[in-house]
Amino acid sequence: MAAVAVERAGATGIAIAVAIADSGGHLVVLERMDGGRFHTVHSATTKAVCAASNRRPTSPKGAQAQDLDVAHAIGLALAAGPERWTAMEGGFPVIVEGECIGGIGVSGGDWETDARIAREAVEAIGAAWSM
Repeated sequence: MAAVAVERAGATGIAIAVAIADSGGHLVVLERMDGGRFHTVHSATTKAVCAASNRRPTSPKGAQAQDLDVAHAIGLALAAGPERWTAMEGGFPVIVEGECIGGIGVSGGDWETDARIAREAVEAIGAAWSM
Protein backbone atom coordinates (compact mmCIF):
# COMPACT_ATOMS: atom_id res chain seq x y z
CA MET A 1 0.00 0.00 0.00
CA ALA A 2 2.76 2.45 0.86
CA ALA A 3 4.48 1.87 -2.48
CA VAL A 4 1.24 2.48 -4.36
CA ALA A 5 0.59 5.67 -2.37
CA VAL A 6 4.09 7.00 -3.07
CA GLU A 7 3.79 6.13 -6.76
CA ARG A 8 0.40 7.86 -7.09
CA ALA A 9 1.66 10.93 -5.22
CA GLY A 10 4.73 11.12 -7.45
CA ALA A 11 2.52 10.93 -10.53
CA THR A 12 0.48 13.82 -9.10
CA GLY A 13 3.63 15.84 -8.41
CA ILE A 14 3.27 16.05 -4.64
CA ALA A 15 5.41 14.77 -1.79
CA ILE A 16 3.39 12.89 0.83
CA ALA A 17 3.80 10.99 4.03
CA VAL A 18 1.99 7.67 4.23
CA ALA A 19 1.32 5.78 7.46
CA ILE A 20 -0.13 2.32 7.95
CA ALA A 21 -1.41 1.19 11.34
CA ASP A 22 -2.65 -2.21 12.48
CA SER A 23 -6.12 -2.78 13.93
CA GLY A 24 -4.90 -1.72 17.38
CA GLY A 25 -3.63 1.61 16.11
CA HIS A 26 0.04 0.63 16.22
CA LEU A 27 2.18 2.09 13.47
CA VAL A 28 3.64 -0.59 11.18
CA VAL A 29 4.79 1.48 8.16
CA LEU A 30 5.74 5.14 7.88
CA GLU A 31 7.30 6.82 4.86
CA ARG A 32 7.82 10.47 4.01
CA MET A 33 8.80 11.27 0.45
CA ASP A 34 11.77 13.50 -0.28
CA GLY A 35 10.54 17.06 -0.12
CA GLY A 36 7.63 16.19 2.12
CA ARG A 37 6.94 18.55 4.99
CA PHE A 38 7.69 17.11 8.42
CA HIS A 39 4.20 17.81 9.83
CA THR A 40 2.69 15.42 7.26
CA VAL A 41 4.17 12.52 9.22
CA HIS A 42 1.94 13.35 12.19
CA SER A 43 -1.14 14.01 10.07
CA ALA A 44 -0.76 10.74 8.13
CA THR A 45 -0.25 8.76 11.35
CA THR A 46 -3.34 10.26 12.98
CA LYS A 47 -5.42 9.58 9.86
CA ALA A 48 -4.33 5.90 9.77
CA VAL A 49 -5.02 5.35 13.48
CA CYS A 50 -8.40 7.11 13.35
CA ALA A 51 -9.53 5.13 10.28
CA ALA A 52 -8.53 1.84 11.92
CA SER A 53 -10.31 2.75 15.15
CA ASN A 54 -13.56 3.97 13.58
CA ARG A 55 -13.48 1.41 10.75
CA ARG A 56 -14.46 4.09 8.24
CA PRO A 57 -12.76 6.85 6.26
CA THR A 58 -11.69 9.92 8.20
CA SER A 59 -13.95 12.92 7.78
CA PRO A 60 -15.44 15.80 9.75
CA LYS A 61 -18.03 13.42 11.21
CA GLY A 62 -18.18 11.87 14.65
CA ALA A 63 -17.66 8.23 15.62
CA GLN A 64 -21.27 7.46 14.73
CA ALA A 65 -20.94 9.37 11.42
CA GLN A 66 -22.89 12.33 12.79
CA ASP A 67 -22.14 15.83 11.48
CA LEU A 68 -19.87 17.84 13.76
CA ASP A 69 -19.41 21.57 14.01
CA VAL A 70 -15.89 22.92 14.54
CA ALA A 71 -16.16 23.04 18.34
CA HIS A 72 -17.28 19.42 18.57
CA ALA A 73 -14.63 18.24 16.08
CA ILE A 74 -11.91 19.94 18.13
CA GLY A 75 -13.41 18.63 21.36
CA LEU A 76 -13.47 15.07 20.03
CA ALA A 77 -9.84 15.32 18.91
CA LEU A 78 -8.82 16.63 22.33
CA ALA A 79 -10.83 13.97 24.19
CA ALA A 80 -9.44 11.12 22.07
CA GLY A 81 -5.88 12.28 22.69
CA PRO A 82 -3.01 13.29 20.46
CA GLU A 83 -2.72 11.31 17.24
CA ARG A 84 -5.94 9.32 17.83
CA TRP A 85 -8.75 11.20 16.03
CA THR A 86 -8.93 13.69 13.18
CA ALA A 87 -11.59 15.37 11.06
CA MET A 88 -9.20 15.60 8.09
CA GLU A 89 -9.85 13.45 5.04
CA GLY A 90 -7.11 11.08 3.87
CA GLY A 91 -7.46 8.10 6.21
CA PHE A 92 -9.10 4.81 5.20
CA PRO A 93 -9.61 1.53 7.02
CA VAL A 94 -8.20 -1.65 5.50
CA ILE A 95 -10.88 -4.34 5.52
CA VAL A 96 -10.20 -7.95 4.55
CA GLU A 97 -12.97 -10.55 4.60
CA GLY A 98 -15.18 -8.24 6.67
CA GLU A 99 -12.52 -7.57 9.33
CA CYS A 100 -10.75 -4.27 9.80
CA ILE A 101 -7.06 -5.16 9.90
CA GLY A 102 -5.78 -1.59 10.11
CA GLY A 103 -5.78 1.80 8.47
CA ILE A 104 -3.81 3.93 6.05
CA GLY A 105 -3.27 7.67 6.23
CA VAL A 106 -1.95 9.97 3.53
CA SER A 107 -0.96 13.62 4.03
CA GLY A 108 0.73 16.16 1.82
CA GLY A 109 -1.80 17.11 -0.82
CA ASP A 110 -5.18 18.71 -0.54
CA TRP A 111 -7.73 16.59 1.32
CA GLU A 112 -9.34 15.29 -1.88
CA THR A 113 -5.98 14.13 -3.22
CA ASP A 114 -4.95 12.59 0.11
CA ALA A 115 -8.25 10.67 0.24
CA ARG A 116 -7.99 9.50 -3.38
CA ILE A 117 -4.44 8.23 -2.92
CA ALA A 118 -5.27 6.41 0.33
CA ARG A 119 -8.40 4.81 -1.17
CA GLU A 120 -6.50 3.69 -4.28
CA ALA A 121 -3.73 2.19 -2.11
CA VAL A 122 -6.27 0.10 -0.19
CA GLU A 123 -7.97 -1.03 -3.39
CA ALA A 124 -4.61 -1.90 -4.98
CA ILE A 125 -4.10 -4.79 -2.54
CA GLY A 126 -7.63 -6.10 -3.06
CA ALA A 127 -8.89 -4.89 0.32
CA ALA A 128 -12.06 -2.95 0.98
CA TRP A 129 -12.39 0.37 2.80
CA SER A 130 -16.03 0.09 3.83
CA MET A 131 -17.86 -2.58 5.77
